[in-house]
Amino acid sequence: MTRASLAALLVAVIGNGAALADAPTFDAAAAFGARPSVSNIVLSPDGRQVAYHAPTAGQGTVLMTRATTANAVARAAFLADGVHDRLGGCHWITNDRLACAIYAITHLPEPAPVSRLIAVDADGSNLKLLSENYNAYTQGIALGGGQIIDWLPDSGGSLLMARVAVPDEHVGSRIGSTARGLRVDRVDTRTLAATTLETPSEHAFDYLSDGHGTIRIMGLWTVTGGEYASPVTSWLYRRRGHSQWEPLSTFNSATHEGFEPLSVDGDRDVAYGFVWREGRAAIATRSLDGRMDDQIIYANENVDVDELVRLGRWQRVVGVSYVTELRNVVYTDPGVRALAEGLAKALPKAPLIRIVDASLDERRVLVFAGSDVDAGAYYVLDRDAHTLETFLVSRSPLEGVALAHQKPITFKAADGTSIPGYLTLPPGREDAHGLPAIVLPHGGPSHRDEWGFDWLPQYYAARGYAVLQPNFRGSSGYGEGWFRDNGFRSWSVAIGDVLDAGRWLVASGIADPKQLGIVGWSYGGYAALQAAVTDPTLFRAVVAIAPVADLSLLAEQYRERTNFRLVRDFIGEGPHLKAGSPAVNAARIAVPVMLVHGSDDYTVSVEQSRLMDKALKAAGVTHTYLEFAALDHYLDDSSARTRLLSDSDGFLRTAFKPKDSP
Repeated sequence: MTRASLAALLVAVIGNGAALADAPTFDAAAAFGARPSVSNIVLSPDGRQVAYHAPTAGQGTVLMTRATTANAVARAAFLADGVHDRLGGCHWITNDRLACAIYAITHLPEPAPVSRLIAVDADGSNLKLLSENYNAYTQGIALGGGQIIDWLPDSGGSLLMARVAVPDEHVGSRIGSTARGLRVDRVDTRTLAATTLETPSEHAFDYLSDGHGTIRIMGLWTVTGGEYASPVTSWLYRRRGHSQWEPLSTFNSATHEGFEPLSVDGDRDVAYGFVWREGRAAIATRSLDGRMDDQIIYANENVDVDELVRLGRWQRVVGVSYVTELRNVVYTDPGVRALAEGLAKALPKAPLIRIVDASLDERRVLVFAGSDVDAGAYYVLDRDAHTLETFLVSRSPLEGVALAHQKPITFKAADGTSIPGYLTLPPGREDAHGLPAIVLPHGGPSHRDEWGFDWLPQYYAARGYAVLQPNFRGSSGYGEGWFRDNGFRSWSVAIGDVLDAGRWLVASGIADPKQLGIVGWSYGGYAALQAAVTDPTLFRAVVAIAPVADLSLLAEQYRERTNFRLVRDFIGEGPHLKAGSPAVNAARIAVPVMLVHGSDDYTVSVEQSRLMDKALKAAGVTHTYLEFAALDHYLDDSSARTRLLSDSDGFLRTAFKPKDSP
């Protein structure tokens, strides 16, 4: 059966989504809850192979490699079982060797991620640990395994790594060391022979290379009051051919004052970075020749510019990206701009096109294309042969499934402010009236929703719900005026916008007021709970996934981390902590609540949901609590996500039933 015919059949079967539960051939929760079939895909230097992640049982992931030719057989290079280790991003070092990040969750006693870098041949052989090899004499714990800062494409298998130096008790011996901090080593990934290029600096947190093996910029934390980091970072640079460090800039992440370097263009002898102009983020360059000349590369009068677009093995900057209703890319490189224009003509049904990777000579290109109703596929472009071949699909369980259109909308808040958002109606519905509906606030709060495929709202739409995702005040991407004091300090504004999203659904006739729920993840879970506290009459049910329940407890979670003061200042201090904490005000909630959390969540501690569970019990509020053992904030497990979707749908439907119905 073709993709088109299967889609037509599903539309006929499910209509507006209400009959989906009766369709025996399609398990929506399993299909939408499944982890992506292909993720983290990268192209080899010669453009003839790819490597990608494929899911296995639980949180397990296997690194697969295969040729880009038709009918090529994929082979496994490395398996992370998801219990003892998990697989992070991978990248080709040479045509036969890759570097990957692996990580695990440790308990100190709170859950914390520990990461390391490895190198492995494409056939799974010659596995080497690239991170510092610590031992029983090491004084302290290095949670991070360092980072790769230059892939040295011409080196034949070496790369530049920033590695964490930790003191060793063998002081006074040839193997002992008192060095502490971040250093840069050139590492042969086959033999592990290493040469130190930058000695350890205790307050260094980042180094930027020119892409050709020369370190040009170093970032330093500013530490105040012991070992706590301040929002101000300092950046030093070297002039071309010089070894002496000189001041380049400072940047204050709280006030956005200064220049924040992101990348170095050694040929142009400039650094690219963020600057803020008229309350919005822009991209600028600063010269590295001593003159400190700045030039704005791109600024948008309505939204923040949030990304540099880089290409290929050299990671050269070719453009910038920002989000209005859709994500936009402005290509500053004429050749890449022409390439993107050609791709848009070749793939007219895929408004979201991304150049993922390129071969060393940039003649073979890996492309992703998708939309709101297409989870996306990867293509291989051969610029010499003038061919564009469909290669791999992102989510195979959803191939042929009718997905729901996501429509950009605005609604009025109580004070008259227009709030942007996205409305997703059940598949096949162009308009709606009297539907069960969900308000789905995003996480963060320093985040925003974007147009495109999203498995969570798509699932609920497939089940017959109208879903509204508001980019409430406190969201990022719209400038400082919209961000305000963020969604914690200004929780009343953010939650007010979330409530007004629900009121708009009812006033517009889209939502049946007796079947209006709110679902959120992370900050969105907090917003769902706090909305039910603030207005106990609007929503008929709450689903809060990995939520913040107590603002004071959230700050305390970070007390033993270097960023404690940054988090505390972000959340703020004062009476809003109690007024804005759902666990403190649980007695005001008058509707059923479903809590979901992973026990190994190191982003929002599981203690938040456990505290909320106790508070709801004490207040006599009907609720259920689902805790997944050994899962973190993202519940990156297909079976767990399937249960989350199925159980939350059942919970909402039960809550929406009239009290006298069977």
